[in-house]
Amino acid sequence: MSPEIITKATKWLSGPFDLETRTEVKRLMQTDPNMLTECFYTDLEFGTGGMRGKMGVGTNRINKYTIGQATQGLANYMKKQFPRATDMSAVIAHDSRNNSPFFSQVCADVLSANGIKAHLFSDLRPTPELSFAVRELGCNAGIVITASHNPKEYNGYKVYWDDGAQIIAPHDTGIISEVRAIESVEEVNFSANSDLIETLDDTIDRKYLAKVQSLSVDGFKEEKKKLKIVFTSLHGTGITMVPQVLKNAGFENVILEETQAIPSGDFPSVESPNPEERSALRMAIELAEKEDGDLVLGTDPDADRVGMVARNSSGELTLINGNQACALIVYYRLEQMKTAGTIPANGFIAKTVVTSDLISNMAKAYGVKLYETLTGFKWIASVIREQEGKEIFLGGGEESYGYLVGDFVRDKDAVISSLVLSECAAWTASKGKTLIDILDEIYLKFGHFRERLISVVREGKSGKEEIQAMMDGFRTNPPATLIGSKVVSITDILNGTVTDKVTGSSKVLGLPSSNVMQFTLENGLKFTARPSGTEPKIKFYFSVNLKASSNEEIREQEGQMNEMIAEVVKELGL
Repeated sequence: MSPEIITKATKWLSGPFDLETRTEVKRLMQTDPNMLTECFYTDLEFGTGGMRGKMGVGTNRINKYTIGQATQGLANYMKKQFPRATDMSAVIAHDSRNNSPFFSQVCADVLSANGIKAHLFSDLRPTPELSFAVRELGCNAGIVITASHNPKEYNGYKVYWDDGAQIIAPHDTGIISEVRAIESVEEVNFSANSDLIETLDDTIDRKYLAKVQSLSVDGFKEEKKKLKIVFTSLHGTGITMVPQVLKNAGFENVILEETQAIPSGDFPSVESPNPEERSALRMAIELAEKEDGDLVLGTDPDADRVGMVARNSSGELTLINGNQACALIVYYRLEQMKTAGTIPANGFIAKTVVTSDLISNMAKAYGVKLYETLTGFKWIASVIREQEGKEIFLGGGEESYGYLVGDFVRDKDAVISSLVLSECAAWTASKGKTLIDILDEIYLKFGHFRERLISVVREGKSGKEEIQAMMDGFRTNPPATLIGSKVVSITDILNGTVTDKVTGSSKVLGLPSSNVMQFTLENGLKFTARPSGTEPKIKFYFSVNLKASSNEEIREQEGQMNEMIAEVVKELGL
């Protein structure tokens, strides 16, 4: 062990640290030097959206003290941003993860100790409801204790500003500066002022449910009654809202995967509570097979993302990925408004740079403006805020299974998305079609797209360095050709440029700087490399676009498109 690690760890053996923490640090020092290094070699980074990490003792772990420092930094920043405010407030929510209620209480204690009123949800709630509550209660900020779909060892801390959206510039860097300025735990005020802590009753729940209900379409009533939906909350917060929302909308045949309806931070029935993975939905799919279900919906632990499985025309349950679900939501919304003649002239759709260009083609075809943002729903929320009062957000989302309709929530919302996707399925049934049929219809009208995501995990300090080396390599020695096709365009969002490799010309992007590289090939294939901001991995997004003239051609092209992506993956050495 290095002297620096010993020095940092020794500080946790006295002072404000509780006995349990001191005992564990001492144990690591005596018996597990490698783990001690992992726990103390760095400070858990408070990034542009908050922080996420494994739970445990140390400066590089989520615990009472790192949560406390983050909240003290937030309190210090709030005081500077609202110097004349006499009634500053924040609302705090948490998901089903282990220690989440305790960490939420720590946040409330620190905020109240700093003279800031803390509205604390009495129990687990979906992250999007927190976004709604910030605006509904007129709060200055919000905090969610969650690590989304990470493994059970993780927890995290997300910060929202007064518009109900996750923080972006200048507030993200401002809060980060304040958090980093706290040099020791002694600077954190943990002495709660109980007079400034309010436990929320069900008023916010009822208001949120009413707003979600306002998005429901008053139609397809018979199809809604007949549609058999299997729902799993994957041991998370979706169970608190989704079944009720579907019932209120007229879906009478909702079957719960009862084992996974029980909230648990151990996620005992899944390897990973990630609805992007078919394995996470396995039990719900098996239940759907048993009960002859039409649709499977599964929300992640904090219920901001939803996965979906639907039957095709042969009766087979088919996984619908994030790009496809986003396309279904956008198509359904635009078709409904087109039929009613209500597409607003100032309406817009929003998606991220790694979400399928199918969404762009759809927006263009309907004469609706499209905004493309950086990865992360906070950037879509930023567009909604910037255009508020000028343009109307119609819907949109990102390939990572996060979508939104309406603007009373400023984050991706699996509760709303579950409702809209279910109504899309009912609408589809009213036409005598399946959701897979509708996807084919979309591909024939707007282009056949196929996407794939590959995540390369690299843990710890060495992993972080390896990921950065990959990105440096793409910048200093970018590929000129891949699978025999020329790279015709390189987009470097970190430097804010798009370079045309055919003409040699460059243009400036209108996006904030981000560590993302995107390559477009002459054959129409595109891939993007992006280190995750919340997990120890680098993500590679692949997309192929071909023109199809029939359903049969769509089926024929699927293998060809998969093969193209597989060849690029192999050539990149992934």
